[in-house]
Amino acid sequence: MTSTAQAQASGARTAHPEHLGHVIFIAAAAAMGGFLFGYDSSVINGAVEAIRDRYDIGSAALAQVIAVALIGCAIGAATAGRIADRIGRIRCMQIAAVLFTVSAVGSALPFALWDLAFWRVVGGFAIGMASVIGPAYIAEVAPPAYRGRLGSFQQAAIVVGIAVSQLVNWGILNAADGDQRGELMGLEAWQVMLGVMVIPAVLYGLLSFAIPESPRYLISVGKHERAREILSEVEGSEIDLDARVTEIETGMHREEKSSFKDLLGGSFFFKPIVWVGIGLSVFQQFVGINVAFYYSATLWQSVGVDPSDSFFYSFTTSIINIVGTVIAMIFVDRVGRRPLAIIGSVGMVVGLALEAWAFSSPLVDGQLPATQGWVALIAAHVFVLFFALSWGVVVWVMLGEMFPNRIRAAALGVAAAAQWIANWAITASFPSLADWNLSVTYVIYTVFAALSIPFVLKFVKETKGKRLEEMG
Repeated sequence: MTSTAQAQASGARTAHPEHLGHVIFIAAAAAMGGFLFGYDSSVINGAVEAIRDRYDIGSAALAQVIAVALIGCAIGAATAGRIADRIGRIRCMQIAAVLFTVSAVGSALPFALWDLAFWRVVGGFAIGMASVIGPAYIAEVAPPAYRGRLGSFQQAAIVVGIAVSQLVNWGILNAADGDQRGELMGLEAWQVMLGVMVIPAVLYGLLSFAIPESPRYLISVGKHERAREILSEVEGSEIDLDARVTEIETGMHREEKSSFKDLLGGSFFFKPIVWVGIGLSVFQQFVGINVAFYYSATLWQSVGVDPSDSFFYSFTTSIINIVGTVIAMIFVDRVGRRPLAIIGSVGMVVGLALEAWAFSSPLVDGQLPATQGWVALIAAHVFVLFFALSWGVVVWVMLGEMFPNRIRAAALGVAAAAQWIANWAITASFPSLADWNLSVTYVIYTVFAALSIPFVLKFVKETKGKRLEEMG
């Protein structure tokens, strides 16, 4: 490579400092969908017991109401890539913002249980869209040198959304004198919890009008001049814009519009790389992480913690989630994706195994013995910390960058859909499994955390520092 070519390559890989602030704003605005993803996913934690009481339903029916949103998530994730390829990434975000808003209003004012379930499916569709379009858009806009950290914004936004939802739930519960069904603003407290999401949903919609369309999408529809402008904004005007556009265009000419049939091949239906994406998604969920965010208040109450403290512990867990995510954002481009995933898996095995041991103890007067109670609480925070500093960030970053250009949108959609289906399986099964044997339930999650280690070692390739056009 000549010195000129090397200089151009270096310039293309590093955003100039004066442009970095603008790129950060773009990534943060796009990641607002991740905030809503986390908020909407976790806010139901504060309403679980109130819904059970109001509609007088058992654990199995309750689990279906909680988990039904994930069916919408899977559908939204599976279709978002194709929608984004047809109408653009920004329009896709705006549709998701509208669906989040409608879902929040409907969930806060349900007529019956089926009505509540329907609005949760609508919100789930929006979550699914946000889960795909956020990381894909950020990966397409971010300069390669910063892509890992900027891609981490999606997960950072998710965990902040989770934390804010738990803080809001805790505040609303206290305002309602500790009663999830207490009256507040003419509604029951749990309805207010679900309705507050209108505020960030509207903000997401407004922010979508303030950020540019993806250069790759613009080039795909022939808007080369606008693509050059945006590339100049995010990568610096000193780079060879014509060469950069040609590089993207050449890569796109070598591919066809990605579709489901493009993913087929190999010995087991899908191409091997697609199975790796599906595997990452499934392992991320089968360690039981979303039990901590959908059912933690119910879980702590089931072992004798009073409602107000259980809501507080849900909030502290979400703070630990943020801390772990910040750690991952710092190291994802320094250490790499694979090492973080392995470190996280080891830590999760330890945390989950300790929880399984603590929950194996018989309750005394409706509570865990003091030692087991503290072990369970600390281990739950350890588990969430190691998940957050590894799989929580790594999976979203890798799904946004690991697939070849020719299949990226469709493959990301399938992998994200697999993630939501796995999420549904864990969410729908937990209440019944917990009623049967809470300790064995955590043993199952521990086994999946352990199995994720050889999976990463054997099948997952490092993507740190590579251009999207280099994925092959």
